[in-house]
Amino acid sequence: MTATSKVALVTGASRGIGAAIARRLASDGLTVIINYAGSVAAAEQLAADIEKAGGKALTIQADVSDPNHIARMFDSAEAAFGGIDVLVNNAGIMKLAKLADSDDDLIDSQIAINLKGTINTLREASRRLRDGGRIVNLSTSVVGLKLETYSVYAATKAAVEALTGILSKELRGRSITVNAVAPGPTATALFLDGKSPELIERMSKMNPLERLGTPEDIASAVAFLAGPDGAWINGQVLRANGGMI
Repeated sequence: MTATSKVALVTGASRGIGAAIARRLASDGLTVIINYAGSVAAAEQLAADIEKAGGKALTIQADVSDPNHIARMFDSAEAAFGGIDVLVNNAGIMKLAKLADSDDDLIDSQIAINLKGTINTLREASRRLRDGGRIVNLSTSVVGLKLETYSVYAATKAAVEALTGILSKELRGRSITVNAVAPGPTATALFLDGKSPELIERMSKMNPLERLGTPEDIASAVAFLAGPDGAWINGQVLRANGGMI
């Protein structure tokens, strides 16, 4: 199967890291399905930009926390392109608070999207992804850093790392790899919102390269795992954080 006939589904792809991943995979020759929850204008603009650059893209609205939405999204992808070869689980939310101050919404919403959403897409992909495919989950380097106020968010991502290793073994015999990328602090709205300039500056200096990551940095790591050069990497977590941990 040629790169131009491969199909990649990127969840939460309308902006930030997800949009960068969609652009990069499209530039690598994959047809890209841009999943989004609510940002229809941003998703459509991204698809238009990819098409203008010579790529191929389709937008599909779906809430990853709803398994019925996921089934319909896979149905739509198969109807449009015959199947999916690459799944990138990028959709996620981050709400920070000390555990003692974490209300039920903070806990439940992150579990619903970050953890249950990933379980939903992995379950569907394990049944329907084409043989020889790739799955890349998004974790976080905070799983290793264990920073204060990140407990619930990091807990959902630690679970994603566990799912990554186990599913890589369950898909034995189908030549499908399952890996995760764990970004460090990255210059996106998700990370920057609500943080003081002083905190952002301090966190950017925590790694020896002394800068925040860019969405393109993370997209490059995902593209490696999703492409032919990553074929021998399986069941691993790649920490893309400039050497922070």
